[in-house]
Amino acid sequence: MSARVGTSYKDAGVDIVAGDTLVERIKPLAARTRRPELLSGVGGFGGLFAIPPGKYRQPVLVSGTDGVGTKLKLAFQLGRHDTVGIDLVAMSVNDVLTCGAEPLFFLDYFATSRLDVAQAERVIAGIATGCEQAGCTLLGGETAELPGFYTPGEYELAGFCVGIVEREKLVTGAGVVPGDRVIGVASTGLHSNGYSLARKVLADAGLAPDAKVDGLDLADALLAPTRIYVKDVLSLLEAVPVKGLAHITGSGLPGNLPRCLPDGTRAVLREASWSRPAIFGLLQRLGQVARDEMYSTFNMGLGLTVVVAPAHAEATVAHFRARGVDAFDVGVIEAGTPGQEAEAVIQ
Repeated sequence: MSARVGTSYKDAGVDIVAGDTLVERIKPLAARTRRPELLSGVGGFGGLFAIPPGKYRQPVLVSGTDGVGTKLKLAFQLGRHDTVGIDLVAMSVNDVLTCGAEPLFFLDYFATSRLDVAQAERVIAGIATGCEQAGCTLLGGETAELPGFYTPGEYELAGFCVGIVEREKLVTGAGVVPGDRVIGVASTGLHSNGYSLARKVLADAGLAPDAKVDGLDLADALLAPTRIYVKDVLSLLEAVPVKGLAHITGSGLPGNLPRCLPDGTRAVLREASWSRPAIFGLLQRLGQVARDEMYSTFNMGLGLTVVVAPAHAEATVAHFRARGVDAFDVGVIEAGTPGQEAEAVIQ
């Protein structure tokens, strides 16, 4: 009689060989994002990255972390995993960018119940693409198998970015004054916010996420990757004195634009001054969503706002448009109630 073979880690749901296979597949993806400051490759216990030598006198490190949220649910339903990694990178690098910082490196966390190497490779290929778009290095990450913790075939994503800026070049919003202009930079769609509401609207309307409505392909519209503004804004900072930057994410324009304004001011925006992707109007109509609810949930077509002096408004719009990104002069900074927190009003 043969000896009984004991229970293995693989029996418990964790496949170490699959994990090792994924690491080998990730290495060439990460290599595409390599910056000269990188001192270590994928696979070590810690990623090593040197501060760019000789470039900064008083370097300030800026960090940001985020996930993708329930947009992942649509990726699972549609079996489309190639672009959510771009969303993951975008949410952190765009946040870091609002301080005027250049993203240096990014790390990801990918967790699933049972590792599907092909699926995970597609996700991480998207992360590498996002890092290339942002000009930062994919320094490393963590892949975790947690048997029984997630629904089979699903996963969770989180990410972390570190950037750098010269202290005297920090963009803080402190110099914003009444009369300054607000430039809105176009989003590619919902980006990575408001998907719980979007999914409910579609479900209540009896629409599958791959339906076509009024000529709009829902799958393409809903999974359009978040625009990464890094290279466009870093080049703008070399040409124009930018006073304030806001990444328009959860809470929309009313919740995010005031974060780069001083107390006692308010941004007054003209709704008719910019165009919106069709997905916003469709969701509002299908769900009979109130206007204020739309603005406090979605970016409504503007993924980034830039505050500049009036003399630089035209040049700022032209800068983005020359780089193939729509931008609009959408409003003005006005004096608010002294001592009160800044606000944004859409007229």
